Amino acid sequence: MSIEVVGITKRYGNQKALNNVSFKVEKPEIVGFLGPNGAGKSTMMKILTTYIDASSGSAKVNGNDISQNTQRVQQSVGYLPEHNPLYLDMYIKEYLAFNANIYNVSKQRIAEVIELTGLTPEVHKKIGQLSKGYRQRVGLANALLHDPEVLILDEPTTGLDPNQLVDIRHLIKNIGNTKTVFLSTHIMQEVEAMCDRVIIINKGNIVADKKLKELRECKEQTVIVEFDYRVEDAFLLKLPKVKSVTNTHGFVYEITFKTSEDMRSYVFDFAHDNQLKILQLNQKNASLESLFRELTA
Repeated sequence: MSIEVVGITKRYGNQKALNNVSFKVEKPEIVGFLGPNGAGKSTMMKILTTYIDASSGSAKVNGNDISQNTQRVQQSVGYLPEHNPLYLDMYIKEYLAFNANIYNVSKQRIAEVIELTGLTPEVHKKIGQLSKGYRQRVGLANALLHDPEVLILDEPTTGLDPNQLVDIRHLIKNIGNTKTVFLSTHIMQEVEAMCDRVIIINKGNIVADKKLKELRECKEQTVIVEFDYRVEDAFLLKLPKVKSVTNTHGFVYEITFKTSEDMRSYVFDFAHDNQLKILQLNQKNASLESLFRELTA
């Protein structure tokens, strides 16, 4: 087990940033850790990297207890914080050599991570001369220097342009083939492109833990229909394969069906048979974004 979190709670005064949080992450796996601002994402990552202590609960990284084997945890984790701390007046190689001495790794490893993260074209520059995308690469290269088993990345794609996003995405995907990657982001498309699984946190509580494959293979669908007249839910519940009916507002209904078959024709026939006019008829597919909005709204 790469990461094992059991009942972690973190308090800041009277405020709970994390409330009895538990989850596990296997190797190799890329897990997206999602939540609105202030949900507790960065707090959880700082606890896993031993940067701050939990108020209660326990966690292990690569089998090492975060409170009892702090140094071993630090040796087995590569961490890229949200605000990437770099020495802007250093050259790339100079900065990586500085950190390589701390980790006691060879100079050969510096060359390896420079190539791995695509820094070769810019290696002659000072970090302060680099674009946001290349600075993120330097942060990733530094996190990979000691060849950690677990990478913890806090908002690794923030502020990148579309081309930089694609490059960093490919890099993280490749790393995730052999290592555990635990990352937070607000960009749903990035999670769907990179991750195997998603954990959603809201107000310090885990509200969802799903494989992305489950979302893609969802056997449910929701049809949104607006009639010209109010319809009792009981009548709509008689439609085939109906799971639930919700009157969202006015004469608009969200009808959830337990099937992947397009059920709009059945709703159309229902309206025709009951002499109703349809003002709108749309299908809402299950997606990560809709799940996120539903659980964190």
